[in-house]
Amino acid sequence: MKNIEAATYRVDSEIKLADLNTREDLESLDKKLRKALESVRIELGEFQDTMYAHGKYSVLICLQGTDTAGKDSLIREVFKDFNARGVVVHSFKVPTELELKHDYIWRHYIALPAKGKFGVFNRTHYENVLVTRVHPEYIMNEHIPGIHSVDDIDQSFWDKRFEQINNFERHIAENGTIIFKFFLHLSKEEQRQRLLRRLELRKKNWKFSPGDLKERLIWDQYQKCYEDALNNTSKPHAPWFVIPSDNKKAARLIVASILYEELKKYKDIREPELDDKIKANLEQYKKQLENE
Repeated sequence: MKNIEAATYRVDSEIKLADLNTREDLESLDKKLRKALESVRIELGEFQDTMYAHGKYSVLICLQGTDTAGKDSLIREVFKDFNARGVVVHSFKVPTELELKHDYIWRHYIALPAKGKFGVFNRTHYENVLVTRVHPEYIMNEHIPGIHSVDDIDQSFWDKRFEQINNFERHIAENGTIIFKFFLHLSKEEQRQRLLRRLELRKKNWKFSPGDLKERLIWDQYQKCYEDALNNTSKPHAPWFVIPSDNKKAARLIVASILYEELKKYKDIREPELDDKIKANLEQYKKQLENE
């Protein structure tokens, strides 16, 4: 099987999505891909156990992608072997009335994973430079001082948002959150096929929304906004990875492999040592329990 290296998918310089592959077959059969994923996700689960005992880091995984990109199934398959208490998933929908009374990052900040845990954001704070950029009228619901109409939302507004997001991520990274951001790169044709399957298979009908077809009409606009977000916010402390996602099984393995490859670099994450006094009396404690 083709080796998976994080650097292959990391955004380290300016990219154009049109130049990047949406399909990665990894030169392997589906059965081998599944077995490889099983192996990696067990390693990730064990890492999380150690990270919990260590108690100084958390991991934030941000997933972005168009409708049908495979975010939900990726979460289900990659984190299947985690302790259920070790990973928390948040799926962010349209902001509530309460959330709109705060700044746009607030609802994401309060959902950050605690030390020792993995947090997965299914759609993220980047919706605030993606869907709101394509539909700037949504910004009016935020009641921002100085923004009186859509005409007030210019390029400097979006540049400021990129800066705010970078500052937010820098802050949490400096305080022990390890950040991964994955863009599931899907082709327009593959999305068409997946939407058709939702219509053709009764058990998948519930996933379909007519709104998906409306958003397809402005596909290119969304791609440009994704591209700008990736280029403006991929930083060493919070890198973006563009994951070819036309092949779901390969995409899941790539994401899991990147996580494990990068997390192994944190050599200070290890189980804590017992206090010397306790360690010196282990045999005594053992005998005490055996003699009960």
